[in-house]
Amino acid sequence: MKTGFCRWLRRQWRMTSTPPPATHAIAERTRTVDIVVYPGFKAMEAIGPMSVFEYANLHLVRRRPPGYDVRIASYRLGPVPSDTLMSLEATKVLNTLSLPHSAIVVGARHIEAALADGAAIVDWVAAACPRIERLASLCSGAFFLAAAGVLDGKRATTHWSVAERLQAFHPAIAVEADAIFIRDGKLWTSAGVTAGMDLALALVEEDFGRDLALEVATEMVVYLKRPGGQSQFSSYLKSERTARPNIRELQNWILDNLHERFTTAQLAARAMMSERHFARVFQQEVGLSAQEFIEASRFERATHLLADIALPLKTVAARACFSDEAHMRRVFMKKLGITPKLYRERFATTGLDSAA
Repeated sequence: MKTGFCRWLRRQWRMTSTPPPATHAIAERTRTVDIVVYPGFKAMEAIGPMSVFEYANLHLVRRRPPGYDVRIASYRLGPVPSDTLMSLEATKVLNTLSLPHSAIVVGARHIEAALADGAAIVDWVAAACPRIERLASLCSGAFFLAAAGVLDGKRATTHWSVAERLQAFHPAIAVEADAIFIRDGKLWTSAGVTAGMDLALALVEEDFGRDLALEVATEMVVYLKRPGGQSQFSSYLKSERTARPNIRELQNWILDNLHERFTTAQLAARAMMSERHFARVFQQEVGLSAQEFIEASRFERATHLLADIALPLKTVAARACFSDEAHMRRVFMKKLGITPKLYRERFATTGLDSAA
């Protein structure tokens, strides 16, 4: 009687108890990520995404096992010097036998030298791409993917300062120089340095949902999706970059007289050129038409005023030399997809009166 009761009790326990999760179920939720580095890599580009994945793990552990297993990978084990005083310890040698779920190739300040010494990385990218779940590059790391041929026929981005070079060397790639990051199938590319964190947050969102990505972004005090493109952070408006002295002088004169309303004919006359020749030369030298340069200059001035000075929006529009506040609003919507007021709320310095 006693033996029969024990059997019945064990049977009831098995029926009502919740079994522990299977090991393979945990593995399915874990994403292995290899951060691919090499001598001279940009330290910030490796540390930024690593921090995003680590914060994601800290939030995930409250609900389930960690979601990311991040490793530093290179073509040899041991410390790998970066572009700073810091080195990272490579604990994994790149190979095609144990591919991660995702791999992220970081960029370098001197990408030509890195490519010359990094043939093993190019070969690994070419061999791994067909079988890996996700392959990403940060900043000039896109040159490794391009050299391997995996970006041909794809959309991609890189740091704005080397975007033209990437397009010239690899014309089969559709380079979008102003994007923060781009996804084309399994391939992800990003702009420079901090844009690697934008891309990493997007990976977290794809893997574990928007709520987790937003928690990570909030804790790291960054935006989950930053507005606008690279041009708002680049210094392409600096006239010193223009080779022709007459165009450079004209740019400086425009910047000093943004309150004026110029026609292309007036600018051409000031540059002592025919209107048609002026339009062609200005576009070649600056990368913008004269009217686009004027608009971009007013826009840049407005962003500085919005970020640093607690001025009413009408005053900002006037000081930035827009015709009125509505004109400024249209330009911000065109360039960033947000209003000047929202730009101020997102980028203003501490203590700014956001009610303005």
